Amino acid sequence: MDFLTSIPSPEISFVDLGPLRIHFYALFILTGIVIASWLADRRLHARGAERGLFLDIALWAVPAGIIGGRFYHVITHPRDYFYEGADFLAVFRIWEGGMAIYGALLFGAAGLWYGVRQAGLRFWTVADAVAPGVLIAQAIGRLGNYFNQELYGLPTDLPWALEIPSSNPTYPAGLPDGLTFHPTFLYEMIWNLAAAGLLIYLGKRLNLQWGKQFALYAILYSTGRLWIETIRIDPSEIILGLRVNIWSALIGIAIGVTLLIVQSRRHPGLEPSIWLPGRETVAEPAKKPRKTVKEPTES
Repeated sequence: MDFLTSIPSPEISFVDLGPLRIHFYALFILTGIVIASWLADRRLHARGAERGLFLDIALWAVPAGIIGGRFYHVITHPRDYFYEGADFLAVFRIWEGGMAIYGALLFGAAGLWYGVRQAGLRFWTVADAVAPGVLIAQAIGRLGNYFNQELYGLPTDLPWALEIPSSNPTYPAGLPDGLTFHPTFLYEMIWNLAAAGLLIYLGKRLNLQWGKQFALYAILYSTGRLWIETIRIDPSEIILGLRVNIWSALIGIAIGVTLLIVQSRRHPGLEPSIWLPGRETVAEPAKKPRKTVKEPTES
């Protein structure tokens, strides 16, 4: 009986349907967005919002997040896009890989804020509803890195090591052929799915509101990203001896801890409503008072 000795890399990263080429990376990113949006809408509905309301918000948050994710990736990997003879249009070819979650979060939060204001909801209510789905979407998106044969870790001979052919343009120069590598995409997938489950559990168990679930998301995700970045081998900009994404993870943890402390002190109780003050009557019309019949009194 043969046992698993390594994980083979897929031989294809896209399929052609007539004139249409579908890249698996883009397909997994879109699948994650759909699942995250569905889950956020369901969680908001459980809090009293009408079904489908989050989809209106997502029309602002998702495009902003995609733009931010690509922008952050490009500016943190300038040597991949800006060199003599480079194809400038490669900056916009997202389907080839290259999305940075911290840029997506920053720009996506701005889009989310605007969409939430339009819907009349509290920002932190929606941020809490979105947090677990974002982790699930990130986990699904890592499958795209697997099919693109990118973002793997240091060489290893562990049974679950990832095979990368030496003909791959990302194969580290100077290393001998036939090496296998840490499947960091798989590590992050498992970490994110476990963190999503923990976040949902703690949110219900501890009645976490006022952005506290989002704060835990920032802490959990950034903690996982911190140790995974230490074993990644792909080129990265180095600042003060650390990869730029390690700095991003440290900042993410600091923001999450600060937000959790501040919101716990400012809002120890539950949110009075998911709606902004004055918007309840617009989004959720008040029920007409029921007429009562005065019972006759005995004389």
